[in-house]
Amino acid sequence: MRIRKTLLLNIVFLLILSPVVGADELPSWNDTPPRSAIMHFVDRVTDSDSAEYVRPAERIAVFDNDGTLWSEKPIYFQLQFAMDRVRKLAPQHPEWKSEQPFKAVLENDQDGVLAAGEQGLLKIVMATHAGSTTDEFSATVEDWLRTARHPRFDRPYTELVYQPMLELLSYLRANDFKIYIVSGGGIDFMRTFTERVYGVPPEQVVGSTIKTELSVRDGRPVLVRLPELDFIDDKAGKPVGIHKFIGRRPIAAFGNSDGDLQMLQWTAAGEGPRFCLLVHHTDDEREWAYDRASHVGRLDVALDEARKNGWTVANMKTDWKTIFPAASPNR
Repeated sequence: MRIRKTLLLNIVFLLILSPVVGADELPSWNDTPPRSAIMHFVDRVTDSDSAEYVRPAERIAVFDNDGTLWSEKPIYFQLQFAMDRVRKLAPQHPEWKSEQPFKAVLENDQDGVLAAGEQGLLKIVMATHAGSTTDEFSATVEDWLRTARHPRFDRPYTELVYQPMLELLSYLRANDFKIYIVSGGGIDFMRTFTERVYGVPPEQVVGSTIKTELSVRDGRPVLVRLPELDFIDDKAGKPVGIHKFIGRRPIAAFGNSDGDLQMLQWTAAGEGPRFCLLVHHTDDEREWAYDRASHVGRLDVALDEARKNGWTVANMKTDWKTIFPAASPNR
């Protein structure tokens, strides 16, 4: 009788405890299908008794950055950095007052900047990202991240990361996934903050690059950034970058736009269990609502592909309890 009573108490204890333990996983995600899909996938690939078990060495997860891990509106944050650099360097370049797209930047004409297209944006990036050493560039980025504030939220850009995605990164790491960021953003720009913000070390960041060359300055070897493109890690370039720099096809991929489509397609095409998720920006009160018609982070073809192929779509408004982490007390 005593044994039965003890057994009954243990069962009751487990029944009470189980929901609490489950609630600790991904706490900023609502208990909706995307959260369940994530956890079900992780359970399948980490259970050594499962037919879909994946050994830790092959548990590769890749994440886009802009719009997936942090905000990207009203313009990509790296472009905002480049525009701020144009304004700072303008006294050394009086010709920029009449030369586009620099004229648009100096006149705070954001539409004019975007109207310059890829070639115009490339001119801005080359004028502000090249010529320095890699160490000098990193120091410039770090200084900007310390001092710049987002125009809508009045917070540092590194605070505009998504709390649910930070939890997802931690959850995957706790289950022996290796996390890579695979973004169209500049690799040297991202590497200045990914480790302290996301817990992703610089060697696990894949991004767009400009060419560098070894030079000797003041008797010391340095790497100098050249005004010439090396690799664009966007769209079809993402699977190429993954193969080139990671060497394993991911089993999980996370994005938010058509720029991530080929990365998700290539991930899904592998053998064995696969998981693909799109972050859908639907919350214009806490962040922004945009998809098919947006010039920044357009989500059109990829959204159709997600519905066609059964990929998971996380709806910010309904699937996330919160968007950003609490504001830093040191602001």
